[in-house]
Amino acid sequence: MKILVINAGSSSLKYQLIDMDTNEVIAKGICERIGIEGSSITHKRPGKEKYFCETKIANHDEAIALVMKTLTDAELGVIASVDEIDAIGHRAAHGGTDLSGAVVVDEKVLAYLESIVPLNPLHGPPAIAGMRASMAAMPGKTNVVLPDTAYYFTMPPASYVYPIPYEYYEQYKVRRYGFHGTSHRYVCGKVSEILGKPLEELKIITCHIGSGSSITATKYGKAVDTSMGFTPQDGVPMGTRSGAIDPTIPSYLMKTCGYTPEQVENILNNKSGLLGVSGLSSDCLKVLIAAGEGNERCALAMDILYHNIKKIIGSYIAEMNGVDVIVFTAGIGENDKVVRENICRELEWLGIVMDKAANDSSERGEFADITANGSRVKLLVIPTDEEMMIAKETARLAAK
Repeated sequence: MKILVINAGSSSLKYQLIDMDTNEVIAKGICERIGIEGSSITHKRPGKEKYFCETKIANHDEAIALVMKTLTDAELGVIASVDEIDAIGHRAAHGGTDLSGAVVVDEKVLAYLESIVPLNPLHGPPAIAGMRASMAAMPGKTNVVLPDTAYYFTMPPASYVYPIPYEYYEQYKVRRYGFHGTSHRYVCGKVSEILGKPLEELKIITCHIGSGSSITATKYGKAVDTSMGFTPQDGVPMGTRSGAIDPTIPSYLMKTCGYTPEQVENILNNKSGLLGVSGLSSDCLKVLIAAGEGNERCALAMDILYHNIKKIIGSYIAEMNGVDVIVFTAGIGENDKVVRENICRELEWLGIVMDKAANDSSERGEFADITANGSRVKLLVIPTDEEMMIAKETARLAAK
């Protein structure tokens, strides 16, 4: 069975074609700057040179058509025709309160996703556009959507209900939703495989650290808490996002500086985090290098990141009454050994001891066991693969 996985952004469309019989990615790529001058496609196949071409891509329909043409091209393609694609899987950042897992996409599902766009104004419309474009380009094929928020439907109410007037939850669905759920779910599954233990016997803290970051607690196979909240703005500091702050800061800035709500939202989403504190960059590596060269604001930005991640790890250990495994994943978590070392420093009293030599010698983006002898908690680096998780769920539903 071959599954095409689509991840549509506002001006981009990532794709992977996966052979589920071998779990092999046989082609992947991205259409960029959709609807913008200078649009292009990058197409990759194992063992072949990367293909790049600038070409006009006016909308997501044209992007899907270009992907189909490229996948079936006599020279660039990996399949003879679109008929070889059995189903299409889609990522959605938000599934609201109704989508608790992967579902087959139909008009009812699309109408629901459109109804919750106010909860997800940035990622919702392009995801819906990608689904509609796929259905139009490949009529009769099964389309499946897996929302990132679906993983968190197992959280208890104490984790997701905010301590504000309850009617805001009832009437406007203001609650903790959590994000990156597909990634957290995937790496938890890999933990089970690696350790040879069922998830129902494990307490796991997964640290998805990248330009956007979230920490999730999974107890005996069920997510019980996560750092992102009503939006992906909550939680730990990120590349340009503030993470959790005193909720009166926005109103104070509006009153003091005369900002509009939109201006404050822009500051907290796009001008804060590592960029805001360092004044240099949202790129963790650049901030780390500058900190090492004596830039005090960059050093402070990194210390704030370590401090906040440690606080959340500690709170989840208390919440789950212990932890068996801590996982680092995503762009920074998988690749940055300095960040991992600083997060784990001075956690020995909790039984968390890192093998510094193993961490230092780990390869970027590769699996690594960085647990020291005598550590009561397993420390693992596991590359995430959200596309494979989406493909597996798509194949499962398509088979029905």
